[in-house]
Amino acid sequence: MTEYRAHFDADIAFVNGGGLRAEAFRLDLPSPQLSEAEIGELLVRHLGLALVGSVELSNLEIVEEAHKGSRGVGGGVVGDANERGAEASAAPGDPERTQRVRLVDLSHVISEGLVTYPGIPAPVITPHLTREASREHYAPGTEFEIDVIAMAGNTGTYLDSPFHRYADGGDLASLPLETLVGIPAEVFRLTDAAERGIPAEVFFDRELEGTAVLLHTGWSRHFGRPEYAHGSPFLTEAGARHLADAGVAIVGIDSLNIDDTESGGTRPAHSILLAAGIHVVEHLTALDEVPVRGARFTAVPPRVAGFGTFPVRAFAEVPTG
Repeated sequence: MTEYRAHFDADIAFVNGGGLRAEAFRLDLPSPQLSEAEIGELLVRHLGLALVGSVELSNLEIVEEAHKGSRGVGGGVVGDANERGAEASAAPGDPERTQRVRLVDLSHVISEGLVTYPGIPAPVITPHLTREASREHYAPGTEFEIDVIAMAGNTGTYLDSPFHRYADGGDLASLPLETLVGIPAEVFRLTDAAERGIPAEVFFDRELEGTAVLLHTGWSRHFGRPEYAHGSPFLTEAGARHLADAGVAIVGIDSLNIDDTESGGTRPAHSILLAAGIHVVEHLTALDEVPVRGARFTAVPPRVAGFGTFPVRAFAEVPTG
């Protein structure tokens, strides 16, 4: 069987600064039909590089040449989604699962008056039945409080279903629990990124099919304050397309929006991810407590028909053994 290798020079830049240059590099190829971008991705996997911002190849030549055993050719650098997080692979109701993991709460507290996103009404809590009034309806010593909360779906830490973006998309009631509970988490540390936009190249070093990709930008430190609304990190269109093509289950971020809210109204990340049936979770927090790999992520909204977005109690199960 004829085998092929690529010969090239490469310039690699990282999102947190710095770079790497390779000259006269040679890389095994699974096929001679790979594009320059695909070879760049293969190079990142082969080298096992994390937080890559861009890859530029020059003097590229594909030649017939016997393989030398490059990583990433004929098998991935990392294991598949079924191998990741195996320590916490017991069923959600299994008592042993709880004993083996530490739960990390990734949701913000919702309270009356909370401003999550500028222009969206803050929650208002009013009593429907006070404790005092309830005493007229129950036996002596028995009382209850029943309250009404008026709240936009986009409050606190929330999940977007396809219906949020598309009129014919699945609503909250349609989401299978299998896509929301115990999803293997892949956390990307982006707290020291030099640019607001998160590029596709950041994801090249991992196999992401079926995972929850959690973007740890550190922006949640501003939550609840005016500075949260301006200059927040976001996922680029190319980044969203890469994750959709990779077949991820969920994309979460700890900032104002998965999209650039200062781009004039375009929302490519929402459009691409939700069209692919990928859940979007925004306004996460405490991602610094979740390891890069090995945890499992859960974010379940209530089953509300004809509704696209609602707060979730998002959490991670982190193995302790």
